[in-house]
Amino acid sequence: MSSLFSAGALGPLELRNRIVIAPMCQYTAQDGNAGDWHLMHLGQLSLSGAGLLIIEATAVEQQGRITPGCLGLYSDDNEAALKRVLDAVRAHSKMPIGIQLAHAGRKASSHKPWDGGQSLRPDEGAWQTEGPSALPHAADEPPPIALDAAGLARVKSAFVRAAQRAVALGLEAIELHAAHGYLLHQFLSPIANQRADEYGGSLANRMRFPLEVFDAVRAAAPAHIAVGMRLSASDWVDEGETWTLDQSVQFAKALAQRGGSFIHVSSGGVSQKQKIPLVDGYQVPFAERIRRESGLPTIAVGLITDARQADAIVANGQADFVAIARAILFEPHWPWRAAAELGATVEAPQQYWRSQPREMKGLFGEGAKIGMR
Repeated sequence: MSSLFSAGALGPLELRNRIVIAPMCQYTAQDGNAGDWHLMHLGQLSLSGAGLLIIEATAVEQQGRITPGCLGLYSDDNEAALKRVLDAVRAHSKMPIGIQLAHAGRKASSHKPWDGGQSLRPDEGAWQTEGPSALPHAADEPPPIALDAAGLARVKSAFVRAAQRAVALGLEAIELHAAHGYLLHQFLSPIANQRADEYGGSLANRMRFPLEVFDAVRAAAPAHIAVGMRLSASDWVDEGETWTLDQSVQFAKALAQRGGSFIHVSSGGVSQKQKIPLVDGYQVPFAERIRRESGLPTIAVGLITDARQADAIVANGQADFVAIARAILFEPHWPWRAAAELGATVEAPQQYWRSQPREMKGLFGEGAKIGMR
């Protein structure tokens, strides 16, 4: 039996298989509002047969967007626009849907990737960024304002309000973004956090604000909602003080003690000096150790593109779930092919049952039979 296609759970959330569609920014929102592109994008992914779909990084404040095109959940208009998309998707798919709530911190106010990704200029609509310290992400970028006590309280409240909107939308999982150099990761890493107060310096202090945000969101969400975090397990920077796997293990243990439902293990993003060895499954060893030492349900991600590779990660206990990102953009029915290769079954919409190749009879389950006239 395929381990990848066995049932599993992220805390209270039961999933029919171990394939997670990772959150992937689309940079196509208008004033934070989801539109027709999101309907098409999420619609096709919701028919893929994966166990869980996580909506892209969604800003909890307008100034927390990476780009002007980033999705948001900070206003009534944002909530209504996303509801329209979700209502249409749910009319044709039973796939559980989660959302990644995020704040870009000092990496906000940027161009879209296909427009270069650099910081916006004032004449291009730039806004003031914020961070744990007044340190820019790159030397040629404007520095952020260091968040004071009022700013920290405001950001935490924004995460809570966005989580409440997510619950109102019927989303079944909330992933807090503490990876890829965005605000919560900035607090964790001494590269970006050089505060001298209770939120900087020691590991316990640097972990304080991300854990306060988690605690507040977990308290605001009903028990049946899975609440976890995406974490950069390493900064991949060799020089100076940096965020490491050892520290990530301690953070994951703290998250587990607070009732975290899962941890989604990525890496990098906080420094332009990072040196990442991009090989197949390069982040899986991070996920394996964090899973072993924290006991949290763990999602592995990063250059996992082969079905047997994904199956082995789950079978060997390296992670509980495997997240697919760019590979499923390229091949939206990746789980169908994976199930065919592994001799498993996968859920497919009735309208597509006739696509099942004759040699793969049973791929869509025994009930997937169709008569012809």
